Amino acid sequence: MDLLHPRCAGVDVSKRDAKVCVRIASPGRAGAKSTVTTWSSMTGQILALREHLIEQQVTLVVMEATGDYWKPFYYLLEDGPFEVLLVNARQVKNVPGRKTDVSDATWLAQLGAHGLVRGSFVPPQPIRELRDLTRTRTAVTRERTREWQRLEKLLEDAGVKLTSVATDISGPSGRAMLTAMIDGVHDPAVLADLARARLRDKIPALTEALTGRFTAHHAFLARLHLTLIDQHTQAIEELTARIEVVIAPFRRARDLIVTVPGISTTLADIIIAETGADMTRFPTAAHLASWAGTAPGSHESAGRIKSTKTRPGNPYLKGALGIAALSIARSRQNTRLAARYRRIASRRGPMKALVAIEHTLLTAFWHMLTADVGYTDLGGDYYTRRTPDKTKQRALTQLRQLGYDVTLNPLPATG
Repeated sequence: MDLLHPRCAGVDVSKRDAKVCVRIASPGRAGAKSTVTTWSSMTGQILALREHLIEQQVTLVVMEATGDYWKPFYYLLEDGPFEVLLVNARQVKNVPGRKTDVSDATWLAQLGAHGLVRGSFVPPQPIRELRDLTRTRTAVTRERTREWQRLEKLLEDAGVKLTSVATDISGPSGRAMLTAMIDGVHDPAVLADLARARLRDKIPALTEALTGRFTAHHAFLARLHLTLIDQHTQAIEELTARIEVVIAPFRRARDLIVTVPGISTTLADIIIAETGADMTRFPTAAHLASWAGTAPGSHESAGRIKSTKTRPGNPYLKGALGIAALSIARSRQNTRLAARYRRIASRRGPMKALVAIEHTLLTAFWHMLTADVGYTDLGGDYYTRRTPDKTKQRALTQLRQLGYDVTLNPLPATG
């Protein structure tokens, strides 16, 4: 086995410290000499570790991605004159029965010395800041949604069936009714009259739904939930404003991505934060799709394909792509993406069709950002125009199955 790095280090990271194995290959038959030391996870000790690795003339440092504990080590060591690889724990499993921190560090050093590991994607500092902001906004948005769900359960406990009539109780009408109930208004007719816009057409149903036993206990909890919701909303607005500042260097990329149907500005922010907006890191669009976990897996043994299940991918990126794919699937626009979804869903089912749309979106993003061009939709009749004979034959077959004998005549050309 070829030796690529005669001086290599493996780092097994934990919350309080890290085991560091420095592996130095000796010429001839002497083999390699490994020395394992323990270093604290405090910043001063990590800086001392960096100087130690420089003194040992290490050219490669391999560390395992353990929770968030790898970040202090990686961010400080990446400034050193050596290459730092962050590797996936699933790809560097040690021999079963020999699991210790020391053996893990030694194993990482051995793998790195022979070039048997691939580094994970760690974005540069500007993207890391943007990623922190978008992930925090996603988390706060989910918490706000949970508060609305808790409030809905509270209304059910009070016998108020507002959510059975109003689709969204977070709108102006729902908020006005909730505020009135908290303030002590219990007359269903008065509460229903607070409806606005098209919801006023449902005033009789609202009057019946708002008849319940909303007590002071429910009012206290409802006020608490609404206060938390308002706090989450304010936090989301502040995060969005900060994102607008941090995303300035990548605004061109966002402007390109939002030209794709189903992609909002919020989703574009997440896509840029998770992929880095620099497509040179991915040799092809297929590499990007595979890294994101939207490409079929590969598990073949004895000439038989065991499974093609997609690999686990970035949950934030897959979540954004999933929202976009659902939006495309439910869209009434006559777009090529919507046609592709219907085409695949009819044969393979809706779930696989959604994953296929996610794959298509990533492929489009890669080409758009690489060539610096916007999205051009090919139209909902793209597949019909691409294979007109096959489309005609399919339609004729369906008519014959219904018992019709059809003769086709081309329409006259229009000037």
